[in-house]
Amino acid sequence: MANLNKVILLGNLTRDPELRFTPNGSPVAKFRLATNQRVRQQEEWKDEVCYIDIITFGKQAENVAEYLTVGNLALVEGRLHWHEWEGRDGQRRSKYDVVASTVQFLSRPNGEGRGADQGGLPFREDLDDVPF
Repeated sequence: MANLNKVILLGNLTRDPELRFTPNGSPVAKFRLATNQRVRQQEEWKDEVCYIDIITFGKQAENVAEYLTVGNLALVEGRLHWHEWEGRDGQRRSKYDVVASTVQFLSRPNGEGRGADQGGLPFREDLDDVPF
């Protein structure tokens, strides 16, 4: 039986990405994404926030570190990864994070979306001339 481990997240960065390098010089960037979901609690709606740590590698890690900053909107596709380690106090720790296969930059620090010069579609003002 086949298995599937795929995660798609849309959210905002909670801090600037942190770029590091492995001992052999490969770039690794880490950042945290916040996603919101509206949930009804009794008679009112509330935002439920989920914070997810994202890990990227290689050229994508360098691009993430260079172009993403706190507050940016990003779409992340990847896989869920279980991480275990021993803390400084000797206690075993564990958590899930997402190893990104793709990261799409959907906003810039000043709130602008992606334009044609950043690889997105150009804005068209002639939408009143649609042929249908």
